[in-house]
Amino acid sequence: MSRPIQIAPSVLPADFARLGEEVAALEAAGVDLIQWDVMDGCFVPNLTFGPDVIAAARAHTSLPFEAHLMVVEPDAMAARYIEAGCGRLIVHAEACRHLHRTLAAIGELGATAAVALNPATPASAVAHVLDLVDLVLVMTVNPGFGGQRYLDTMEPKIAEVAALLDAAGRRDQVDIEVDGGIGPDTIGRAASAGANVLVAGTALYRHRDGLQAAVSELRDLATAAAPSPS
Repeated sequence: MSRPIQIAPSVLPADFARLGEEVAALEAAGVDLIQWDVMDGCFVPNLTFGPDVIAAARAHTSLPFEAHLMVVEPDAMAARYIEAGCGRLIVHAEACRHLHRTLAAIGELGATAAVALNPATPASAVAHVLDLVDLVLVMTVNPGFGGQRYLDTMEPKIAEVAALLDAAGRRDQVDIEVDGGIGPDTIGRAASAGANVLVAGTALYRHRDGLQAAVSELRDLATAAAPSPS
């Protein structure tokens, strides 16, 4: 069975001085959740959102929040981001010395856990933690910057993750997310490969007809390309 298509905006292109209004506008446009790209200046070059910033935006929308922790010490930061209102934390396999322990600890803190894979990291890196996650994120750019070009060479890895979930009996419970370069020209290819949670930033904020039209277009393209339910 296919998982439902979800459009998950990255707020990196948003006006940081108006984040409360920005997340409210995204909810009105019909997105399914808000992704916060948390960067520490070490795992990736940029610095972005601390937990207090996310907490300040929390009251402005009822949408679920997920924090994509592009950081070298996710264990030390996890509790603060959950307290800030993030119901899901995504950690990078490359950043976790004991990935199984980190994912289990997130669950014990009351959030759902997810794991991300950089482009050079094989799908097999998550094969033995699929029982601990509700989402696997396949990066379709190298993390750290918005507006990058989609790496279509990641599509076979999306399909590999889907196959791993099938083999583990978890395909009906675990979403596959992609992040990086998602727009009208690429979203169908990612969905066709097996992704059902599509993170978009630039494509949403630069759409000529506004956020609602952008969300509707991306959802329609992904839905049309997604594999038929089996």
